[in-house]
Amino acid sequence: MTPPNILLISSTTTLLPPPLKPPRFESQPPPLPPLDTKLFSRRNAVVLLSLIVAPLTFPSSALSFGISGPKEWLRDQKKKTAKYLLAPIDASRNILRSAYLIITRNESEFGEKELEEFQSLLRSAARDCVPTERSSFVQFQSNSGVEVCTFRLVVKNASSLLADKDPVKLAAETKLTDLIRSFSSLSDMANEIDVQVASNRQKVANAVMDTVTCLDNFEQGIKECLEV
Repeated sequence: MTPPNILLISSTTTLLPPPLKPPRFESQPPPLPPLDTKLFSRRNAVVLLSLIVAPLTFPSSALSFGISGPKEWLRDQKKKTAKYLLAPIDASRNILRSAYLIITRNESEFGEKELEEFQSLLRSAARDCVPTERSSFVQFQSNSGVEVCTFRLVVKNASSLLADKDPVKLAAETKLTDLIRSFSSLSDMANEIDVQVASNRQKVANAVMDTVTCLDNFEQGIKECLEV
C-alpha cells in the first residue's frame, strides 16, 4: 500500500496572510432614492432635503480661508441634486392644478365632497408654510424651534453657499415671502367666501393660478441660487 503524500513545512517558513485590499473612497455622495413627485409628501420632502444636505457639508474653516476647491465641489454637488431640491415645488404645482380642476367644475358637479377635497389639496400644496393650515403636531414643532416650512428649507439648502447679503439669495427669500403670502391669501379666500356661488369659485380659481405663478417665480429663484 502506497503511503499518503505528506507535505513537510520547515520551521523557518513564514505563512503570510493574503494582502489586504485598500479601502475604497467614494468621491460622490451616496445615491438618493428614486424621485416620484406623485408620492412626494410633506414629510418625505423634509426627510429628503435633510439627506441632500448631509453629504454636502464641509468644514467651515476650509471655506473661510477662501479655498476654492471644496466650495466648487460643493457647488457641483448641489447642481447634481437640483431636481430633488426642486421636487417639492413641482409637487405643489401639480397639486394646485388638481385643485384648479375641482374648483372650476360646474355647479352640478361641485358639492360638499368636492369642497373638502379642494381644501385638503390646498393644505397639502402649502407644505406647512401657512401657520393657520398647520396641524397641532406641526405647530408644536414650529414652536419648539424646528423648521417645518418645506419651501423655507429649500431656500436654506439652495443658498447655503451664498453670502447673507448676496442679491441672488435675497431675491429668493423675497420670492418665498411672496409665495407664502399668496398661499395664505388663497387659504383665507377659500375658507371665507361661499364657493357654492359660481362667481366666487371663479375668484378662487384665479387665486389658485396666481399662486401657481408665485411657485414658478420661486422655482426660478431657487434655480438661480443653484446656478442651473
